[in-house]
Amino acid sequence: MNGQLNFNDIFKSNFLDKAGSFSLFDSLIALGLAFLIGLFIYFVYKKTFKGVMYCRSFSISLIALTMIASLVILAVTSNVVLSLGMVGALSIIRFRSAIKDPMDIAYLFWSIASGIVLGAGLFPLAVFGTLFIGIILIIFVNKSNADNPYIIIVNCDDDNAELNVVKQIEKNVKKYVLKTKTITGGKGIEVTFEVRLKNMETNFVNEISREKGVTSAVMVSYNGDYMS
Repeated sequence: MNGQLNFNDIFKSNFLDKAGSFSLFDSLIALGLAFLIGLFIYFVYKKTFKGVMYCRSFSISLIALTMIASLVILAVTSNVVLSLGMVGALSIIRFRSAIKDPMDIAYLFWSIASGIVLGAGLFPLAVFGTLFIGIILIIFVNKSNADNPYIIIVNCDDDNAELNVVKQIEKNVKKYVLKTKTITGGKGIEVTFEVRLKNMETNFVNEISREKGVTSAVMVSYNGDYMS
């Protein structure tokens, strides 16, 4: 009958409406800015990385996450029905990769949030927010701090050697805490201290290693919780 639309007409109409609401120029601007902001996040992460092993694939994924989040929001904002379907589709995604450093979580959220803001069309906010966060991270993460904790592991032959080690540590560090003490077969003693250095001075470790009855002394950087 005239005046009635069949399924094909409805499908064509919806398709044309969606195609008409899509702006290639705006999308290219959003994705281009997403790439530049993701690249900025990549360089900030690389500059502020303090872990043991740098993972290049993770840093590159920050660029991809920024662009992907922007692409998803561009699609969601163009159609309400699509946004509901997108929520259901994304809800089944599960991430299994272990995050070893809490700062990595911050970078992941930073990338995703930047992509969302760009996809929403808030370009000045995305640029300003990214620059502001990046500057703050560079200042605070790279700030030289002599209060950083270190772990000292000493192997001793007897109680007298252990006592001398404790005296050396008390004299040369700002603060220390005995973390572990292990006695092997009643012959050897291994003690572990968490210390905070005075002006990054580490020569006292050499003195400890030369103490009578000390077989080894190792100092390593410690990224765990600070002493209370």
